[in-house]
Amino acid sequence: MNAPPLSDRGPRRFGWPQRVFSQVLLMQLAIITGVTVLATGLFLAPLSAQLDDEAMRRALAIARSTAAQPGIAEDLRTTQPSALGPVQSAAERIRRATGAEYVVVMDRRGVRWSHPEADRIGEVVSTDPGDALRGRDVMEIDSGTLGRSARGKVPLLGASGSSEVVGAVSVGIEYDSVRARLLGTIPGLLAYAGTALAVGALAAYLISRRLQRQTHDLAFSDISALLTEREAMLHSIREGVVALDGTGRIRLLNDEAQRLLGLGPEAAGRPLEEVLDAGRTVDVLAGRVVGEDLLAVQGSRVLLANRMETDDGGAVVTLRDRTELEHLGRELDSTTGLIDALRAQDHEHANRLHTLLGLLELEMHEDAMEFVTEVVGVHRATAEQVTEKVRDPLLAALLVGKATVAAERGVSLRLAPGTLLPDRVVDPRGLVTVVGNLVDNATDAAAGSGDARIEVGLRAEGRTVVLRVRDSGPGIAPERYASIFTEGWSTKDLPAHGKRGLGLPLVRRLAERQGGSVTVAGADGGGAVFTVVLPEALGTACPTTTHPATTGENR
Repeated sequence: MNAPPLSDRGPRRFGWPQRVFSQVLLMQLAIITGVTVLATGLFLAPLSAQLDDEAMRRALAIARSTAAQPGIAEDLRTTQPSALGPVQSAAERIRRATGAEYVVVMDRRGVRWSHPEADRIGEVVSTDPGDALRGRDVMEIDSGTLGRSARGKVPLLGASGSSEVVGAVSVGIEYDSVRARLLGTIPGLLAYAGTALAVGALAAYLISRRLQRQTHDLAFSDISALLTEREAMLHSIREGVVALDGTGRIRLLNDEAQRLLGLGPEAAGRPLEEVLDAGRTVDVLAGRVVGEDLLAVQGSRVLLANRMETDDGGAVVTLRDRTELEHLGRELDSTTGLIDALRAQDHEHANRLHTLLGLLELEMHEDAMEFVTEVVGVHRATAEQVTEKVRDPLLAALLVGKATVAAERGVSLRLAPGTLLPDRVVDPRGLVTVVGNLVDNATDAAAGSGDARIEVGLRAEGRTVVLRVRDSGPGIAPERYASIFTEGWSTKDLPAHGKRGLGLPLVRRLAERQGGSVTVAGADGGGAVFTVVLPEALGTACPTTTHPATTGENR
């Protein structure tokens, strides 16, 4: 399907793009950008809290190490707070060694004994040291005389092993250094995020380009219009359309295909073998039988199928109902045969008239009467024999006509001994189709053979009809018994309508539709015997009805 030309899409408008490719690309870029920004934010938020916690724990660890220094508690008892005192010297040494912002040692009154700014020694601390002086460790982010910092406070105990709190140690880590570490990670994080964004954008572009090729650069409105047009076209055409995917599942069935195949909408999405019986129809649809204008029989319908492969490994199959055309073709064959028979009868009738005229001119009147009586009697005897044993009028008329046509082809058609069919046939037209096909095939097979003959047997067994047609032709090889009931199989030349191999499949379908069967076997002395069993083919007998043939009223 080709995309409509750009000139047919109206004037170019600014704003949101119309084509599928552009819309999908923009949506993918927006999603990728949003996900990248969200992921970066979700990473930075816990990182800031993690750096704060790390700084507070570091300050607490320095404070604990300072409080554990031997002599600090004793110096706090025995000396006065001063810039040159031993407590200040020890605290400054620790501060410089650890890189802390301050290390403050205080007594129980909160008076500083150490501070990075020596003039603040002897003053009370700016934040409440109560928790530390009560023996608890403290971690916090707070602001003091040196600004905002991450702090750790611990109690300062007396002599070794004593639980007496004589003061507290407070250590601060400059908060600006923590913030600097956080800001220092941002460029690297943004570089990773940018790389991920670039890779995602490239992948989105490649996917969108592939989508552009697959959608033929159509706009969503174009696709919607095409789908609407496709639905309208599929459901309005008088051909069946079946679309299959690469695994043999049915993608879609239009209304005509559902009618021809006897399926419903629920068949879509299911494998062919699940919705159709195994046979030629499934083989044709699945592509196991290849060719153009392939014939298949589905139920009582004759279908003409053509299959075209698609790029994704699936196929589209079109089906045409050839049932009526096939019937017309077979009627044409019959009409042609009748015309030939009538032409032969015309010659024979002319010969008889000439014979009769000669007898009359020779004044051989008694011989002329015997000749006419003999000719008329033969045909009347044949008709009466058929109507006496086959009491359904349609079937009897068929057999009389077929006997005449067979006779003109040099084939003798007679009823088998024991033939008797009452006038209770449920489906006379179906039985006429079965008998007509089998007699036609038998006539073709027997014509030209020595002592060419056909024997037709019809008998009732309760409500079951058993039909047996025997011919004197060349017969059928046993290995072909199964294949002769396959659509398209035939040993004859093509007829006027160009197709053969449908008669026996139709006979089998008609028999199976009534729960019956059709079989073939070899005949004694050569030829073939076809046997059809049709259960429930006869209606219930009416005891008050007596057929004229049984009383002899018309004989």
